Amino acid sequence: MLVLGIDPGLATTGYGLIREADAGPVLAAYGVVLTPAGAPVPGRLQTLFRELTQLILLHRPDAAAVEKLFFQRNVSTAMLVGQARGVALLALAEAGIPVGEYTPKDVKQAVAGYGGADKPQVQQMVRAILNLAEVPKPDDAADALAVAICHLHSMKLKSLTE
Repeated sequence: MLVLGIDPGLATTGYGLIREADAGPVLAAYGVVLTPAGAPVPGRLQTLFRELTQLILLHRPDAAAVEKLFFQRNVSTAMLVGQARGVALLALAEAGIPVGEYTPKDVKQAVAGYGGADKPQVQQMVRAILNLAEVPKPDDAADALAVAICHLHSMKLKSLTE
């Protein structure tokens, strides 16, 4: 099973693809979708949609997971992230891919074993779980891989309880 994790953002949306294997999750690909700073928001959202659609067509994931929006003090930033998140959900829905949604706390709990883990702890656990020499860069891509790992864990737990 190939899982696509997405860490949404208007300027930078991280993505990570991991494949389930007998020995544990295996890295398939990761990176970011960048939108041009200063460009009008509708055009940036369109770029994000196109790039995510191309990514989905290229890799054909079986499932996906998107990080839920958490409350931010800066309402305008939260709105932009929410719009990017909506575009990601739309691209996945258009492709017919089942989607899981997880809070940052859920992701930290699944990856680091502690919902209050800090970003470096989570990134080091992503590196260790995927047996990588270095933490994936940029941070948005590492975060997206963490979301994908969280979804794999969640799917495994769900299958054990059904």
